[in-house]
Amino acid sequence: MNKPLAHSLWVIGQGTGLSELDTPAALSIIEGQDFRNGKPQVNLSESLGSVPGLQVQNRQNYAQDLQLSVRGFGSRSMYGVRGVRLYVDGIPATMPDGQGQTSNIDLNSVKRVEVLRGPFSALYGNASGGVVNVETETGSQPALVEAGTYFGSYGSFRNSVKASGATGDGTQAGDVNYLISGSRFTTDGYRDHSGTQKNLGNGKLGVRIDEASTLTLLFNSVSIDANDPGGLTQSQWRDDPRQAARADQFNTRKTISQTQIGLRYQRQLTEKDEFTFTTYGGERHTTQYQAIPVATQSNPLHAGGVIVLERKYHGIDTRVKHQDQWGQLPFTLIGGLDYETLGERRTGYENFNSEAKLGEKGAMRRNEKNRMWNLDPYLQTTWNLTRRWTLDAGARYSTVSFDSEDYYRTDRNPDDSGSRRYHKLLPVASLNYAVTPAVNVYLSAGRGFETPTINELSYRTDGNAGLNLGLKPSTSDTVELGSKWRAGTGLVTAALFETETDNELVVANSVGGRSSYTNAGKTRRRGMELSLDQPLDENWRLRMAWTWLDATYRNDMCATVDCSADEKIPSGNRLPGIARNMGYALLEWAPVDGWHAGADVRYMSGISVNDKNSERAPSYTVASVNTGYRFNWNKVALDVFARVDNLFDRRYVGSVIVNEGNSRYFEPAPGRNWGGGATLSYSFE
Repeated sequence: MNKPLAHSLWVIGQGTGLSELDTPAALSIIEGQDFRNGKPQVNLSESLGSVPGLQVQNRQNYAQDLQLSVRGFGSRSMYGVRGVRLYVDGIPATMPDGQGQTSNIDLNSVKRVEVLRGPFSALYGNASGGVVNVETETGSQPALVEAGTYFGSYGSFRNSVKASGATGDGTQAGDVNYLISGSRFTTDGYRDHSGTQKNLGNGKLGVRIDEASTLTLLFNSVSIDANDPGGLTQSQWRDDPRQAARADQFNTRKTISQTQIGLRYQRQLTEKDEFTFTTYGGERHTTQYQAIPVATQSNPLHAGGVIVLERKYHGIDTRVKHQDQWGQLPFTLIGGLDYETLGERRTGYENFNSEAKLGEKGAMRRNEKNRMWNLDPYLQTTWNLTRRWTLDAGARYSTVSFDSEDYYRTDRNPDDSGSRRYHKLLPVASLNYAVTPAVNVYLSAGRGFETPTINELSYRTDGNAGLNLGLKPSTSDTVELGSKWRAGTGLVTAALFETETDNELVVANSVGGRSSYTNAGKTRRRGMELSLDQPLDENWRLRMAWTWLDATYRNDMCATVDCSADEKIPSGNRLPGIARNMGYALLEWAPVDGWHAGADVRYMSGISVNDKNSERAPSYTVASVNTGYRFNWNKVALDVFARVDNLFDRRYVGSVIVNEGNSRYFEPAPGRNWGGGATLSYSFE
């Protein structure tokens, strides 16, 4: 008799969790406590350095979110995250067009973060690089209340509260669990004109309806008021990395507010069949002031320097899981239908008023209604062929539709309405061999794709009015060979991969916070990922990761319509925004109570900032240390800590703006900085 199935790649977002060892794909799991031990709990970048293949960088600019990419996909994003699918408790933090954000992730209530890389990320739709799934805590007995505070360099403060609990153990009808968390973060910012205020709330309420079904209500809200310091040229960065160039002149800034609610219903239909239904909806409001010169906006086809977005989004994901046995072969079959829709009202205004005062909303220059939806049926199956061999295979047929209606029409600005629709079949497969119960080897292959986002469709490369409807979706074929082995209580992973991409979506030009895009033909990414997570004894732990990634153009490329020989990008040039090598090491002492301490080192090789590879951000190595003390008194616990980041005061570039038209590529990282905090909790035992 074959052993039962050990895994299913479709459990992401369903609260059951994946196994790093058994999953036949490159997968890393970071536990929630790793985001809280001695950390500010402000950005995902604080704790994701141990994930190989994941390049996550803090822009020091909360108007633009983190810069996050997986195996090089997403490194070109001007703001937010693209090329990577984001989920929080099964609800996409990525819109139907592929654009996502991390700003609504509450680290105070994270249970675990799963990062899936490689071919199987295609099973989740419009993304080529991978999937980042965040699962928040579920309330349990006994009830717990918690208050935390953090303060640090540059006038940074974060205060948070959290309460959780449950009635019953969750197995009886009427049992309820709950969790509610809220935080407020403020900072003056490392750079000039980079002050930020951020309020975040997260809630989760679960009910056991009967012995076969549960219902979970999810709530999330975030509001951000952030100044935008923009990028610097290399000479500006070297002269004064804290300056903000023209940010004060134009008072560049962004305000964001988002509220969403979700509902997940799960029912065990029979001993072999399970049904899951997830629905959600939300609103997101954004206003952004950009540093675009008045002379540039004199062009009647220009959309202005102030962007106002009003977005409403909804989605439904319905799936059925069937576990059975065919002869002597156990198998799992999962099928479902995913529907997501986004409606957007986008308006643009001059960033000066009638008195020519900069940084003030002026006359309207753009007014349009955009609609985008995707409809994706999917199917996946897992077969235990023998006690050692397991086969996973699946497919997703993705349809993405975009439609825009232009309401701003003048004699010199014609009707720019238009529509596009994209279709793609995304097959994946993996064969896994268990050498021993603690060692496996797998081979996987799959196809992924990325459609242009609404923002990428918004601006043409020639500067004329109208949508960039000539953009094609990129298509990527990936092959991956990997192995995982359990070393005592630790885990070692290794993966080799190669991805060939057609019609890569790249930045043609980026000026004043606004980017236009084009298709670059063929690119190739190939690399190696290594990781080690090894407890050394009861309290000591070592984590290490290394990534080598070679990402290049495979044919000559030209971004502009009229391309001279000097403007051509030759085959073999490196894709900008991607580090060839990344390294990470963490050593920590973490007993349950008493003193705790940790030290980590991060290395990033040089990064090209444009397609010509004419400039680059230099490589860097930075170190951080932290220490603290945990007190446990019956029902009360207190954890106090202090930390120093960039211990050796290294001057380096934290992130880059790819192909920035004025050569303001560089977003500086802070020098040596400190922080400290405390968390006080009370348990109602």
